[in-house]
Amino acid sequence: MADKKLTVVISQAQGKNPAKRELEETLAATLMMEPDLEVSLVPHLYDLSADHTGTLFLQAIRGDVVVLSWLYPRASHWVLDRLDVRGQEGLVLLKAETDEDEEELEAAEEKSAPFENPERQNTIPDRKIYSIDLRVSSNPDDYISEIKRISQDAQVQTFQLMNMIQKSPKPAQLEKYLKPLDVISAQKDNSSANEANQLEPTKRRWYPVIDYSLCTNCMECIDFCLFGVYGVDQGGQILVEEQDSCKKGCPACSRVCPENAIIFPGHKTPGIAGADGEVAGLKIDLSKLFGAPDALEMAARERDVELVAEGRDAVGMTVGIPNRSKVSQETSDELDELIDSLDAMDL
Repeated sequence: MADKKLTVVISQAQGKNPAKRELEETLAATLMMEPDLEVSLVPHLYDLSADHTGTLFLQAIRGDVVVLSWLYPRASHWVLDRLDVRGQEGLVLLKAETDEDEEELEAAEEKSAPFENPERQNTIPDRKIYSIDLRVSSNPDDYISEIKRISQDAQVQTFQLMNMIQKSPKPAQLEKYLKPLDVISAQKDNSSANEANQLEPTKRRWYPVIDYSLCTNCMECIDFCLFGVYGVDQGGQILVEEQDSCKKGCPACSRVCPENAIIFPGHKTPGIAGADGEVAGLKIDLSKLFGAPDALEMAARERDVELVAEGRDAVGMTVGIPNRSKVSQETSDELDELIDSLDAMDL
């Protein structure tokens, strides 16, 4: 039976942080009372495997969907894409404050055009995915107001996949949604999407995600990575082929990507984790004044650590290092001007 409802998915945080869990529970309990919303809880998006019941549920959603997760929106969107949960990026007004100036906006506009892959474009359905970062606010009302705005603006036709959501949820239903992950297991039944409500446990994962809206298919990542993580699809486009071959904690390939198109959602550095901004060290970095390595040197060191741990020889800067200048001439000139300014100061 068809029903005009907006699907809202809350992706739980890793671990059992009480503040995060309280926010998730408050949002779930409140949103379930909204008659125009279809609400579900899934484990952390980044930890979902291809055959996880949460993944199967997400893949079964046919209409627009709002996904609340503890990830940057860009990371959330491309993790979902990696899970074959695709759609156009929906407009979200609830965002973290940024200090992005006009120069940074102009630099973003000057980026190279992404690689065009018609076969991939054909896999993107005509629906919108709204990614909301649960770290933006601790106030549940902020998220509820934004979801209501999205619901009013996006009158979508979706298939009602679950029968348990009603206008007035019963205590047993809430308990089924809000139980801790470690005491719940679900039967893997591919024919029943509502099994996703039972929150099958996951384990923490580590792998790169490609932002195809930025990727130019330069192949620098596949040249640099020596662990077989990357491959090429039938359309000639780079893809993460063997994600479990990635070395936990290593973000080296994201540092060599000239377009900031490689995301590691679990990394502590915002630019690598999916926040807007540069990763490759092309802007002024005061740490360089004190002898810190640039992005490519750091990436080579990180890769060497993993090679040695695997019993292989370190290769340093001799393999897969891009031919482009490590630091642009413009950046070098800016550093020179900065040093001259410091010298002129009477400190």
